[in-house]
Amino acid sequence: MKKTKWIWIWAAIGLVLGIIIFWPSNRGNKEAILEASAVEEVIDTTEQQQIHYKYGIPDENFIIEEGTVGKNENLSLILSKYKVSPAKIHEISQRCKDIFDVRSIRRGQNYTLFLAQDSLHTPEFFIYEKNALEYVVIDFKETADIYVGKKDITTKEKMANIIINSNLWNAMVDAQTDPMLAVTLSDIYAWSIDFYGIAKGDSVRVLYEQSYVEDKPLQDFNVKAAIFTNSSQDFYAIPFEQNEKLAYFDEDGNSLQKTFLKAPLKYSRISSGFSNNRFHPVLKRYRAHHGVDYAAPTGTEVHTIGDGVVVKKAYQANGGGNYVTIKHNSVYTTTYMHLSKFAKGIQPGKRVKQGDVIGYVGSTGLATGPHLDFRVYKNGTPINPLKMSSPPKEPISPENMPRFIQMRDSLVKLLKNNLNVLTIDKNHPIRNHKSRD
Repeated sequence: MKKTKWIWIWAAIGLVLGIIIFWPSNRGNKEAILEASAVEEVIDTTEQQQIHYKYGIPDENFIIEEGTVGKNENLSLILSKYKVSPAKIHEISQRCKDIFDVRSIRRGQNYTLFLAQDSLHTPEFFIYEKNALEYVVIDFKETADIYVGKKDITTKEKMANIIINSNLWNAMVDAQTDPMLAVTLSDIYAWSIDFYGIAKGDSVRVLYEQSYVEDKPLQDFNVKAAIFTNSSQDFYAIPFEQNEKLAYFDEDGNSLQKTFLKAPLKYSRISSGFSNNRFHPVLKRYRAHHGVDYAAPTGTEVHTIGDGVVVKKAYQANGGGNYVTIKHNSVYTTTYMHLSKFAKGIQPGKRVKQGDVIGYVGSTGLATGPHLDFRVYKNGTPINPLKMSSPPKEPISPENMPRFIQMRDSLVKLLKNNLNVLTIDKNHPIRNHKSRD
């Protein structure tokens, strides 16, 4: 018993002595570990060299030269400045055939050359910007691919609320909003609102996304919701996907797309309305005018207001000039007169879809200036196109209605919350502008 007691005593003494003897060494190990960690930490935070890319190509090994296609310039003229041989240019053109037609290079478009850092500054890559988004990459190596690339797109969500005393186009300009948004809205509401009859006090509230490339805005708009007030009536536009198709609907879930468009032209003004006793400007006498005249520049696109079949394509010397007649169904037929020319492929028997271009505004036949004489016949009898009703297409289905209501309510709440109002002067609904003339 006494022996066991002493064994435990000596074991305890040995443990204490071991701690005393080895403690400084462990402390030193700890300090060494900490020092190593500190060194390692410094190494991890060392700044790494950044690699810069242009059009997906690392540019640090090249001389970059940028330019703009000049008048009468083509790929051959541009590359010849950099001592590229005609044989090489021909080889490049042949390689491009299935990807990009080099003959389509246009004046004013940007291009970039990647040159080797040698005494000859030999071209290695040629990049042509087709538009703000797409570019063509031509690798001078014979075995390399030629391809079309796309720049990164970002989107910005915006809101606008405008009271109109003038036209929608000017309203967007004065609101410092891209006026092409007016075009998008006119397309959405083409079946519901007569943009040639916008009145003082009409307004539009719109929530939309606009696309940007390299901080430059594109004329690309995604309208997320809108309320257009026309003649004291609110017209809602709520986007909703149904049957794998995205379309716009009113607040009750009825499609904004209808059997017939409100008008066959996007931009114009009504110069003469439907009448049974109108003074004819050429014949200088009163007679019936069973149509609506839309004044517009020569060459303006004319669209069919609905699906149908072309039944007439003809010329009337002492009347409508070049004209097209479309039979939509057993009830309705429309005629488009005084065309400068017909659209490609328009022939009797051809099926057309709503919005298809069928011809172009002109002044053929008995006309004092360029305009479209648009006529609608119901069961063979002429009716006023401005008073024609049009049934909507497929509405929101019962099974989709709860989801639609939820989306509608949230979007309308956003629209009605606080928006600044801009007032402008009254003139026309949407002004003709050069890019559309």
